[in-house]
Amino acid sequence: MENRKNAVNASDLSADRSVLSKATKNRKKFIAVLILSLVVISGLVFAGRGIKNETSPKPGPKKLTAAERKAELKKWEASPDGQKFKKWEASPEGKNVHFGAAKLREYIGAFTNMEAVITSLSLPPGSRLGFGVMVRINAVDYIVKFDPEKSQLEQLHRLKVNDKIIIRSHNVSYAPKYSYPIVSAEYVERDGRVIFKRVPRKGGC
Repeated sequence: MENRKNAVNASDLSADRSVLSKATKNRKKFIAVLILSLVVISGLVFAGRGIKNETSPKPGPKKLTAAERKAELKKWEASPDGQKFKKWEASPEGKNVHFGAAKLREYIGAFTNMEAVITSLSLPPGSRLGFGVMVRINAVDYIVKFDPEKSQLEQLHRLKVNDKIIIRSHNVSYAPKYSYPIVSAEYVERDGRVIFKRVPRKGGC
């Protein structure tokens, strides 16, 4: 009788262990599936954020309105640099530079040929304009500055004093530091041959 009880108890214990083992396995499977689901969801959220960050356009610089530009100009004119510039503009030297720049307005606006004679192969002392030469156009002296590629320097270095050249430009500027208007060369021709053509910078003009 006692042996029978022991056999029954052993059988029950084995059954309990089997049920417990199955429950433990099921729990492990559930936890594994849960963890895998969380990993997948986290990955999708992270990927979504990454795509959003990559495709979102970066805000560009804010463009000033006409009123804002006018206000900024007045602010600058009231500054020490602005007052110094206006004083220079009103001086005989400043007026002379303005006069020279105004004489090229028609050529600059239409991007047409300007006939020039080279008067010097070096710029005034203290100039920080890079490579350039001095020229005379319609009896007025100008600085002509270049923005050449390395491959274009050889032709420009062959220029000589008294050479006659054709220049085209979209820009003439001036500054108190310089006693001559500054022409930014974009196209130069000598003896019917193009010796310089400005290469636009990437992302610029």
